[in-house]
Amino acid sequence: MLLSQLTEHIKFTSSSFRDLEIDDIVYDSRKASPGKLFVALTGAFTDGHDYAESAYIKGARAFLAERELSLPSDATVLVTENSRAALGIISADFFGHPEKDISVIGVTGTKGKTTVTHILRHCLDECGIKSGVIGTIGAYYGDKFIPTVNTTPESYEIMKILRVMANGGCRAACMEVSSIGLKAHRTDGIEFDAAVFTNLAPDHIGGAEHESFEEYAYWKKQLFKQCRRAYLCADDPFSFEIIKELNCPYKTYAVNTGADITADNISPLGGNNFFGVSFDVLDEGKTYPAKVAMPGVFSVENALAAISVCKGFGIPTEKAVAALAGAKVKGRNECVHVDADYNVVIDYAHNGQSFNSVIDTFSVYPHNRIITVFGSVGDRAQLRRREMGEISGRKADLSIITTDDPGYEDPCQIAKEIAAAVEKAGGKYIIEINREKAVFTALDNAEKGDIVLLLGKGHETVQKIKGEKVHYSDHETVEKYFRRGK
Repeated sequence: MLLSQLTEHIKFTSSSFRDLEIDDIVYDSRKASPGKLFVALTGAFTDGHDYAESAYIKGARAFLAERELSLPSDATVLVTENSRAALGIISADFFGHPEKDISVIGVTGTKGKTTVTHILRHCLDECGIKSGVIGTIGAYYGDKFIPTVNTTPESYEIMKILRVMANGGCRAACMEVSSIGLKAHRTDGIEFDAAVFTNLAPDHIGGAEHESFEEYAYWKKQLFKQCRRAYLCADDPFSFEIIKELNCPYKTYAVNTGADITADNISPLGGNNFFGVSFDVLDEGKTYPAKVAMPGVFSVENALAAISVCKGFGIPTEKAVAALAGAKVKGRNECVHVDADYNVVIDYAHNGQSFNSVIDTFSVYPHNRIITVFGSVGDRAQLRRREMGEISGRKADLSIITTDDPGYEDPCQIAKEIAAAVEKAGGKYIIEINREKAVFTALDNAEKGDIVLLLGKGHETVQKIKGEKVHYSDHETVEKYFRRGK
Protein backbone atom coordinates (compact mmCIF):
# COMPACT_ATOMS: atom_id res chain seq x y z
CA MET A 1 0.00 0.00 0.00
CA LEU A 2 1.31 3.45 -0.87
CA LEU A 3 1.91 5.89 1.97
CA SER A 4 -0.56 8.33 0.36
CA GLN A 5 -3.29 5.67 0.45
CA LEU A 6 -2.48 4.65 4.01
CA THR A 7 -2.66 8.22 5.31
CA GLU A 8 -5.60 9.37 3.19
CA HIS A 9 -7.94 9.78 6.19
CA ILE A 10 -5.65 11.53 8.68
CA LYS A 11 -4.49 15.13 8.87
CA PHE A 12 -0.74 15.71 8.71
CA THR A 13 1.94 18.04 7.46
CA SER A 14 5.20 17.03 5.81
CA SER A 15 8.11 18.92 4.34
CA SER A 16 9.71 15.77 2.96
CA PHE A 17 6.85 13.66 1.59
CA ARG A 18 7.74 10.74 -0.66
CA ASP A 19 5.03 8.27 -1.68
CA LEU A 20 6.76 5.15 -0.40
CA GLU A 21 5.43 1.62 -0.58
CA ILE A 22 4.41 0.47 2.92
CA ASP A 23 4.12 -3.23 3.74
CA ASP A 24 3.41 -2.91 7.47
CA ILE A 25 3.02 -0.52 10.40
CA VAL A 26 5.16 -0.66 13.56
CA TYR A 27 5.39 1.42 16.72
CA ASP A 28 8.20 -0.58 18.35
CA SER A 29 11.57 0.42 16.87
CA ARG A 30 12.86 -3.13 17.41
CA LYS A 31 10.39 -4.31 14.75
CA ALA A 32 11.37 -1.63 12.22
CA SER A 33 12.78 -2.61 8.82
CA PRO A 34 12.64 -1.42 5.20
CA GLY A 35 9.06 -0.95 4.02
CA LYS A 36 7.67 -0.31 7.50
CA LEU A 37 5.93 2.88 8.63
CA PHE A 38 7.18 3.72 12.13
CA VAL A 39 4.58 5.48 14.31
CA ALA A 40 6.03 7.36 17.30
CA LEU A 41 3.68 6.94 20.28
CA THR A 42 4.00 8.91 23.49
CA GLY A 43 3.46 6.62 26.49
CA ALA A 44 3.37 6.97 30.25
CA PHE A 45 7.00 5.92 30.70
CA THR A 46 8.56 6.02 27.21
CA ASP A 47 8.35 8.28 24.18
CA GLY A 48 8.48 6.66 20.75
CA HIS A 49 9.96 9.83 19.28
CA ASP A 50 13.17 9.01 21.16
CA TYR A 51 13.44 5.73 19.22
CA ALA A 52 12.91 7.10 15.72
CA GLU A 53 16.65 7.10 15.01
CA SER A 54 16.82 3.44 16.02
CA ALA A 55 13.95 2.67 13.62
CA TYR A 56 15.79 4.55 10.86
CA ILE A 57 18.97 2.56 11.48
CA LYS A 58 16.92 -0.65 11.11
CA GLY A 59 15.76 0.51 7.67
CA ALA A 60 12.51 2.41 8.20
CA ARG A 61 12.17 5.49 5.98
CA ALA A 62 8.55 6.51 6.68
CA PHE A 63 7.65 8.06 10.03
CA LEU A 64 4.44 9.34 11.61
CA ALA A 65 5.01 11.53 14.65
CA GLU A 66 3.66 14.42 16.72
CA ARG A 67 6.70 16.61 16.11
CA GLU A 68 9.55 16.97 13.66
CA LEU A 69 12.26 14.33 13.90
CA SER A 70 16.00 14.80 13.47
CA LEU A 71 16.59 12.21 10.77
CA PRO A 72 18.62 12.08 7.51
CA SER A 73 17.11 13.72 4.42
CA ASP A 74 15.92 10.44 2.88
CA ALA A 75 13.39 9.97 5.72
CA THR A 76 9.77 10.93 5.09
CA VAL A 77 8.32 12.41 8.26
CA LEU A 78 4.59 13.09 8.65
CA VAL A 79 3.58 15.26 11.60
CA THR A 80 0.09 14.81 13.03
CA GLU A 81 -1.63 16.15 16.14
CA ASN A 82 -2.19 12.81 17.88
CA SER A 83 -0.24 9.81 16.65
CA ARG A 84 -2.25 7.34 18.75
CA ALA A 85 -5.53 8.48 17.22
CA ALA A 86 -3.91 8.41 13.78
CA LEU A 87 -2.65 4.87 14.35
CA GLY A 88 -6.22 3.63 14.77
CA ILE A 89 -7.34 5.25 11.53
CA ILE A 90 -4.45 4.05 9.38
CA SER A 91 -4.59 0.55 10.92
CA ALA A 92 -8.26 0.25 9.96
CA ASP A 93 -7.38 1.27 6.40
CA PHE A 94 -4.35 -1.03 6.27
CA PHE A 95 -6.37 -4.11 7.27
CA GLY A 96 -9.35 -3.23 5.07
CA HIS A 97 -11.71 -2.14 7.86
CA PRO A 98 -12.30 -5.53 9.48
CA GLU A 99 -14.62 -3.89 12.03
CA LYS A 100 -17.14 -3.66 9.17
CA ASP A 101 -16.87 -7.38 8.43
CA ILE A 102 -17.49 -8.60 12.00
CA SER A 103 -19.82 -7.49 14.80
CA VAL A 104 -17.66 -5.99 17.56
CA ILE A 105 -19.08 -6.11 21.09
CA GLY A 106 -17.31 -3.93 23.65
CA VAL A 107 -17.52 -4.64 27.39
CA THR A 108 -16.39 -2.09 29.96
CA GLY A 109 -16.58 -1.78 33.76
CA THR A 110 -14.33 -1.96 36.80
CA LYS A 111 -14.84 -5.70 37.14
CA GLY A 112 -16.54 -8.37 35.08
CA LYS A 113 -15.11 -7.49 31.66
CA THR A 114 -13.20 -10.73 31.21
CA THR A 115 -15.97 -12.95 32.54
CA VAL A 116 -18.70 -11.31 30.46
CA THR A 117 -16.69 -11.52 27.23
CA HIS A 118 -15.91 -15.20 27.78
CA ILE A 119 -19.45 -16.17 28.81
CA LEU A 120 -20.79 -14.24 25.84
CA ARG A 121 -18.34 -15.81 23.39
CA HIS A 122 -19.27 -19.26 24.70
CA CYS A 123 -23.01 -18.63 24.41
CA LEU A 124 -22.74 -17.15 20.92
CA ASP A 125 -20.62 -20.09 19.77
CA GLU A 126 -23.05 -22.60 21.28
CA CYS A 127 -25.93 -20.84 19.54
CA GLY A 128 -24.29 -20.98 16.12
CA ILE A 129 -22.60 -17.58 15.92
CA LYS A 130 -18.86 -18.21 15.66
CA SER A 131 -17.14 -15.66 17.88
CA GLY A 132 -13.80 -14.59 19.27
CA VAL A 133 -12.51 -12.80 22.38
CA ILE A 134 -10.00 -9.97 22.73
CA GLY A 135 -8.94 -9.11 26.26
CA THR A 136 -6.90 -9.70 29.38
CA ILE A 137 -6.35 -13.41 28.82
CA GLY A 138 -5.42 -12.87 25.18
CA ALA A 139 -7.30 -13.17 21.90
CA TYR A 140 -8.74 -16.42 20.64
CA TYR A 141 -11.44 -18.04 18.56
CA GLY A 142 -12.07 -21.74 18.20
CA ASP A 143 -8.73 -23.39 18.93
CA LYS A 144 -6.71 -20.39 17.71
CA PHE A 145 -4.88 -18.28 20.30
CA ILE A 146 -3.20 -14.89 19.79
CA PRO A 147 -1.25 -13.48 22.76
CA THR A 148 -1.87 -9.84 23.69
CA VAL A 149 -0.10 -7.40 26.01
CA ASN A 150 -2.84 -5.12 27.33
CA THR A 151 -6.47 -5.69 28.34
CA THR A 152 -7.33 -3.57 25.30
CA PRO A 153 -4.46 -3.91 22.80
CA GLU A 154 -3.14 -1.05 20.68
CA SER A 155 -5.37 -0.17 17.74
CA TYR A 156 -3.02 -1.84 15.23
CA GLU A 157 -3.26 -5.16 17.11
CA ILE A 158 -7.03 -4.85 17.43
CA MET A 159 -7.49 -4.32 13.69
CA LYS A 160 -5.06 -7.13 12.87
CA ILE A 161 -6.87 -9.55 15.20
CA LEU A 162 -10.29 -8.53 13.89
CA ARG A 163 -9.08 -9.19 10.34
CA VAL A 164 -7.80 -12.64 11.33
CA MET A 165 -11.09 -13.43 13.09
CA ALA A 166 -13.24 -12.18 10.22
CA ASN A 167 -11.17 -14.16 7.70
CA GLY A 168 -11.47 -17.18 10.01
CA GLY A 169 -15.25 -17.15 9.79
CA CYS A 170 -16.10 -15.30 12.99
CA ARG A 171 -19.27 -13.27 12.92
CA ALA A 172 -18.66 -11.54 16.27
CA ALA A 173 -15.76 -10.42 18.47
CA CYS A 174 -16.26 -9.85 22.20
CA MET A 175 -13.72 -7.27 23.35
CA GLU A 176 -12.75 -5.95 26.77
CA VAL A 177 -12.60 -2.17 26.54
CA SER A 178 -10.66 -0.60 29.40
CA SER A 179 -10.75 3.05 30.40
CA ILE A 180 -7.02 3.24 29.63
CA GLY A 181 -7.67 1.77 26.19
CA LEU A 182 -10.30 4.42 25.50
CA LYS A 183 -8.09 7.21 26.83
CA ALA A 184 -5.22 6.00 24.65
CA HIS A 185 -7.43 5.98 21.50
CA ARG A 186 -6.97 2.24 21.01
CA THR A 187 -10.58 1.76 19.91
CA ASP A 188 -10.84 4.90 17.77
CA GLY A 189 -12.61 4.26 14.50
CA ILE A 190 -14.60 1.25 15.71
CA GLU A 191 -18.38 1.56 15.71
CA PHE A 192 -19.30 -1.14 18.19
CA ASP A 193 -22.33 -3.20 17.27
CA ALA A 194 -23.06 -3.45 21.00
CA ALA A 195 -21.53 -2.07 24.21
CA VAL A 196 -21.95 -3.48 27.72
CA PHE A 197 -21.48 -1.73 31.07
CA THR A 198 -20.95 -3.90 34.16
CA ASN A 199 -20.13 -1.63 37.13
CA LEU A 200 -17.98 1.23 38.33
CA ALA A 201 -15.84 1.62 41.46
CA PRO A 202 -12.65 3.56 42.27
CA ASP A 203 -9.69 1.84 40.62
CA HIS A 204 -6.81 2.61 38.25
CA ILE A 205 -6.45 6.03 39.86
CA GLY A 206 -3.04 7.59 40.34
CA GLY A 207 0.35 7.05 38.76
CA ALA A 208 0.22 6.74 35.00
CA GLU A 209 -3.44 5.76 34.90
CA HIS A 210 -6.21 8.26 35.78
CA GLU A 211 -5.85 11.52 37.70
CA SER A 212 -9.17 11.13 39.52
CA PHE A 213 -12.27 8.99 39.82
CA GLU A 214 -14.11 11.58 37.73
CA GLU A 215 -11.64 11.15 34.88
CA TYR A 216 -11.86 7.37 35.18
CA ALA A 217 -15.68 7.56 34.94
CA TYR A 218 -15.48 9.97 32.01
CA TRP A 219 -13.48 7.54 29.90
CA LYS A 220 -15.81 4.65 30.75
CA LYS A 221 -18.64 6.69 29.26
CA GLN A 222 -16.84 7.21 25.98
CA LEU A 223 -17.46 3.65 24.80
CA PHE A 224 -21.15 4.46 24.64
CA LYS A 225 -20.50 7.34 22.24
CA GLN A 226 -19.40 4.84 19.58
CA CYS A 227 -21.94 2.00 19.75
CA ARG A 228 -25.17 1.12 17.96
CA ARG A 229 -26.89 -0.33 21.05
CA ALA A 230 -26.11 -0.54 24.74
CA TYR A 231 -26.66 -3.00 27.59
CA LEU A 232 -26.28 -1.67 31.12
CA CYS A 233 -26.38 -3.15 34.62
CA ALA A 234 -29.18 -1.33 36.43
CA ASP A 235 -27.77 -2.49 39.79
CA ASP A 236 -25.03 0.12 39.33
CA PRO A 237 -26.20 3.76 39.60
CA PHE A 238 -23.60 4.87 37.04
CA SER A 239 -25.66 3.12 34.35
CA PHE A 240 -28.18 5.94 34.60
CA GLU A 241 -25.43 8.54 34.15
CA ILE A 242 -24.53 6.78 30.91
CA ILE A 243 -28.16 6.56 29.84
CA LYS A 244 -28.53 10.35 30.16
CA GLU A 245 -25.99 10.78 27.36
CA LEU A 246 -26.97 7.83 25.15
CA ASN A 247 -27.91 8.38 21.52
CA CYS A 248 -28.74 4.75 20.76
CA PRO A 249 -31.26 2.08 21.87
CA TYR A 250 -30.47 0.34 25.17
CA LYS A 251 -31.58 -2.49 27.44
CA THR A 252 -30.91 -3.04 31.13
CA TYR A 253 -30.20 -6.13 33.21
CA ALA A 254 -30.10 -6.47 37.00
CA VAL A 255 -30.32 -8.72 40.02
CA ASN A 256 -31.47 -6.26 42.68
CA THR A 257 -33.45 -3.64 40.75
CA GLY A 258 -36.06 -3.49 38.02
CA ALA A 259 -34.69 -4.03 34.52
CA ASP A 260 -35.52 -5.56 31.16
CA ILE A 261 -33.95 -8.87 32.20
CA THR A 262 -33.66 -9.84 35.88
CA ALA A 263 -32.88 -12.85 38.07
CA ASP A 264 -34.63 -14.49 41.02
CA ASN A 265 -34.22 -17.51 43.32
CA ILE A 266 -30.43 -17.26 43.35
CA SER A 267 -28.90 -20.21 45.19
CA PRO A 268 -25.32 -21.47 45.56
CA LEU A 269 -24.46 -24.82 44.03
CA GLY A 270 -21.42 -26.41 45.61
CA GLY A 271 -19.61 -29.66 46.07
CA ASN A 272 -16.10 -31.07 46.01
CA ASN A 273 -14.07 -29.17 43.40
CA PHE A 274 -17.15 -27.28 42.20
CA PHE A 275 -18.69 -23.90 42.98
CA GLY A 276 -21.58 -22.49 40.98
CA VAL A 277 -24.98 -20.87 41.25
CA SER A 278 -28.51 -21.59 40.11
CA PHE A 279 -31.12 -18.91 39.40
CA ASP A 280 -34.19 -18.05 37.40
CA VAL A 281 -33.99 -15.65 34.47
CA LEU A 282 -37.04 -13.40 34.21
CA ASP A 283 -37.60 -12.00 30.74
CA GLU A 284 -40.77 -10.58 29.19
CA GLY A 285 -43.02 -12.28 31.72
CA LYS A 286 -41.43 -15.72 31.35
CA THR A 287 -39.15 -17.63 33.72
CA TYR A 288 -36.16 -19.67 32.58
CA PRO A 289 -34.25 -21.90 35.09
CA ALA A 290 -30.52 -21.34 34.70
CA LYS A 291 -27.20 -22.32 36.21
CA VAL A 292 -23.61 -21.29 35.70
CA ALA A 293 -20.41 -22.95 36.92
CA MET A 294 -19.20 -19.74 38.57
CA PRO A 295 -20.16 -18.65 42.09
CA GLY A 296 -21.69 -15.43 43.36
CA VAL A 297 -24.32 -12.85 42.56
CA PHE A 298 -21.89 -11.05 40.26
CA SER A 299 -21.71 -14.23 38.16
CA VAL A 300 -25.48 -13.97 37.76
CA GLU A 301 -25.12 -10.34 36.67
CA ASN A 302 -22.43 -11.33 34.17
CA ALA A 303 -24.64 -14.11 32.83
CA LEU A 304 -27.57 -11.70 32.43
CA ALA A 305 -25.33 -9.36 30.44
CA ALA A 306 -24.44 -12.19 28.05
CA ILE A 307 -28.10 -13.24 27.69
CA SER A 308 -29.08 -9.63 26.94
CA VAL A 309 -26.54 -9.33 24.13
CA CYS A 310 -27.51 -12.74 22.73
CA LYS A 311 -31.10 -11.51 22.47
CA GLY A 312 -29.81 -8.59 20.41
CA PHE A 313 -28.36 -11.15 18.00
CA GLY A 314 -31.75 -12.79 17.63
CA ILE A 315 -31.00 -15.73 19.94
CA PRO A 316 -34.04 -16.81 22.02
CA THR A 317 -33.58 -16.40 25.77
CA GLU A 318 -34.25 -20.09 26.35
CA LYS A 319 -31.41 -21.05 24.00
CA ALA A 320 -28.96 -18.55 25.52
CA VAL A 321 -29.81 -19.75 29.04
CA ALA A 322 -29.20 -23.37 28.05
CA ALA A 323 -25.74 -22.44 26.74
CA LEU A 324 -24.70 -20.86 30.06
CA ALA A 325 -24.07 -24.11 31.90
CA GLY A 326 -20.87 -24.90 30.00
CA ALA A 327 -19.26 -21.46 30.31
CA LYS A 328 -16.04 -21.05 32.28
CA VAL A 329 -13.17 -18.59 32.50
CA LYS A 330 -9.58 -19.39 33.38
CA GLY A 331 -8.42 -17.60 36.52
CA ARG A 332 -11.82 -16.12 37.37
CA ASN A 333 -13.34 -17.81 40.43
CA GLU A 334 -11.82 -20.98 39.01
CA CYS A 335 -12.04 -24.01 41.25
CA VAL A 336 -8.93 -26.07 40.55
CA HIS A 337 -9.44 -29.82 40.64
CA VAL A 338 -7.08 -31.12 43.32
CA ASP A 339 -6.67 -34.45 45.07
CA ALA A 340 -7.43 -33.14 48.55
CA ASP A 341 -10.28 -32.74 51.06
CA TYR A 342 -10.13 -28.95 50.72
CA ASN A 343 -10.80 -26.65 47.78
CA VAL A 344 -8.38 -24.41 45.87
CA VAL A 345 -9.65 -21.41 43.91
CA ILE A 346 -7.65 -19.16 41.57
CA ASP A 347 -8.99 -15.67 40.95
CA TYR A 348 -7.75 -12.38 39.51
CA ALA A 349 -9.12 -10.27 42.41
CA HIS A 350 -6.62 -7.44 42.88
CA ASN A 351 -8.45 -4.52 44.48
CA GLY A 352 -10.69 -3.85 47.47
CA GLN A 353 -13.98 -4.29 45.66
CA SER A 354 -13.07 -7.59 44.00
CA PHE A 355 -11.47 -8.86 47.23
CA ASN A 356 -14.64 -8.14 49.14
CA SER A 357 -16.74 -9.86 46.49
CA VAL A 358 -14.65 -12.99 46.13
CA ILE A 359 -14.33 -13.66 49.89
CA ASP A 360 -18.03 -12.99 50.50
CA THR A 361 -18.90 -15.21 47.54
CA PHE A 362 -17.08 -18.27 48.84
CA SER A 363 -18.05 -17.67 52.46
CA VAL A 364 -21.66 -18.66 51.70
CA TYR A 365 -20.58 -22.19 50.76
CA PRO A 366 -20.06 -24.77 53.52
CA HIS A 367 -16.45 -24.51 54.67
CA ASN A 368 -14.09 -24.79 57.60
CA ARG A 369 -11.76 -21.83 57.05
CA ILE A 370 -10.99 -19.27 54.34
CA ILE A 371 -7.27 -18.90 53.59
CA THR A 372 -6.10 -16.14 51.24
CA VAL A 373 -2.81 -15.84 49.36
CA PHE A 374 -2.16 -12.43 47.83
CA GLY A 375 0.15 -9.48 47.34
CA SER A 376 -0.26 -6.10 45.70
CA VAL A 377 1.22 -4.39 42.66
CA GLY A 378 4.06 -1.96 43.02
CA ASP A 379 4.60 1.50 41.52
CA ARG A 380 0.90 2.46 41.68
CA ALA A 381 -2.48 2.19 43.42
CA GLN A 382 -1.10 2.00 46.97
CA LEU A 383 -4.60 2.33 48.42
CA ARG A 384 -5.26 -1.21 47.20
CA ARG A 385 -2.80 -2.63 49.70
CA ARG A 386 -4.58 -1.23 52.72
CA GLU A 387 -8.02 -2.14 51.37
CA MET A 388 -7.11 -5.73 50.53
CA GLY A 389 -5.22 -6.21 53.79
CA GLU A 390 -8.09 -4.84 55.85
CA ILE A 391 -10.71 -6.95 54.03
CA SER A 392 -8.68 -10.14 54.26
CA GLY A 393 -7.92 -9.41 57.92
CA ARG A 394 -11.62 -9.12 58.72
CA LYS A 395 -13.05 -11.85 56.52
CA ALA A 396 -10.39 -14.54 56.09
CA ASP A 397 -9.17 -16.89 58.80
CA LEU A 398 -5.57 -16.71 57.60
CA SER A 399 -3.87 -14.31 55.19
CA ILE A 400 -0.63 -15.38 53.52
CA ILE A 401 0.99 -12.24 52.15
CA THR A 402 3.31 -12.55 49.20
CA THR A 403 4.42 -10.92 45.94
CA ASP A 404 2.25 -9.74 43.05
CA ASP A 405 3.98 -7.63 40.36
CA PRO A 406 6.07 -5.45 42.71
CA GLY A 407 7.70 -3.64 39.79
CA TYR A 408 10.51 -1.43 41.04
CA GLU A 409 9.24 -1.34 44.62
CA ASP A 410 10.62 -3.47 47.43
CA PRO A 411 8.22 -6.44 47.76
CA CYS A 412 9.09 -6.74 51.45
CA GLN A 413 7.92 -3.19 52.06
CA ILE A 414 4.68 -3.82 50.14
CA ALA A 415 4.08 -6.94 52.24
CA LYS A 416 4.68 -5.00 55.47
CA GLU A 417 2.10 -2.40 54.43
CA ILE A 418 -0.45 -5.14 53.72
CA ALA A 419 0.39 -6.91 56.97
CA ALA A 420 -0.18 -3.72 58.97
CA ALA A 421 -3.69 -3.50 57.51
CA VAL A 422 -4.39 -7.19 58.21
CA GLU A 423 -3.19 -6.81 61.78
CA LYS A 424 -5.22 -3.63 62.32
CA ALA A 425 -8.32 -5.56 61.25
CA GLY A 426 -7.55 -8.29 63.77
CA GLY A 427 -6.50 -10.94 61.28
CA LYS A 428 -3.82 -13.63 61.39
CA TYR A 429 -1.12 -13.58 58.72
CA ILE A 430 2.09 -15.13 57.44
CA ILE A 431 4.53 -13.26 55.18
CA GLU A 432 6.26 -15.34 52.49
CA ILE A 433 7.67 -13.15 49.71
CA ASN A 434 8.36 -16.01 47.29
CA ARG A 435 4.94 -16.62 45.74
CA GLU A 436 5.50 -20.29 44.97
CA LYS A 437 6.53 -20.92 48.58
CA ALA A 438 3.54 -18.87 49.74
CA VAL A 439 1.15 -21.12 47.81
CA PHE A 440 2.91 -24.20 49.18
CA THR A 441 2.57 -22.76 52.69
CA ALA A 442 -1.16 -22.25 52.19
CA LEU A 443 -1.64 -25.80 50.95
CA ASP A 444 0.54 -27.19 53.75
CA ASN A 445 -1.69 -25.37 56.26
CA ALA A 446 -4.99 -26.32 54.61
CA GLU A 447 -7.33 -28.56 56.58
CA LYS A 448 -10.41 -30.56 55.68
CA GLY A 449 -13.17 -28.26 54.44
CA ASP A 450 -10.94 -25.21 53.96
CA ILE A 451 -11.20 -22.99 50.91
CA VAL A 452 -7.83 -21.67 49.74
CA LEU A 453 -8.13 -18.51 47.61
CA LEU A 454 -5.11 -17.73 45.44
CA LEU A 455 -5.77 -14.12 44.50
CA GLY A 456 -4.32 -11.51 42.17
CA LYS A 457 -2.65 -13.46 39.37
CA GLY A 458 -5.60 -15.34 37.89
CA HIS A 459 -4.68 -16.48 34.38
CA GLU A 460 -1.35 -14.60 34.33
CA THR A 461 1.93 -16.39 33.74
CA VAL A 462 4.45 -13.69 34.66
CA GLN A 463 5.51 -11.53 37.58
CA LYS A 464 6.65 -7.99 36.77
CA ILE A 465 9.80 -7.40 38.81
CA LYS A 466 12.23 -4.50 38.27
CA GLY A 467 11.36 -4.08 34.61
CA GLU A 468 11.54 -7.80 33.87
CA LYS A 469 8.75 -10.29 33.23
CA VAL A 470 9.58 -13.37 35.30
CA HIS A 471 7.63 -16.54 34.55
CA TYR A 472 5.17 -17.52 37.25
CA SER A 473 1.76 -19.24 37.27
CA ASP A 474 -0.54 -20.06 40.18
CA HIS A 475 -1.95 -22.91 38.08
CA GLU A 476 1.49 -24.42 37.54
CA THR A 477 2.39 -23.95 41.21
CA VAL A 478 -0.68 -25.89 42.38
CA GLU A 479 0.09 -28.66 39.89
CA LYS A 480 3.70 -28.77 41.09
CA TYR A 481 2.60 -29.03 44.72
CA PHE A 482 0.40 -32.06 44.10
CA ARG A 483 2.93 -33.71 41.77
CA ARG A 484 5.50 -33.40 44.51
CA GLY A 485 3.79 -36.02 46.62
CA LYS A 486 3.58 -38.61 43.85
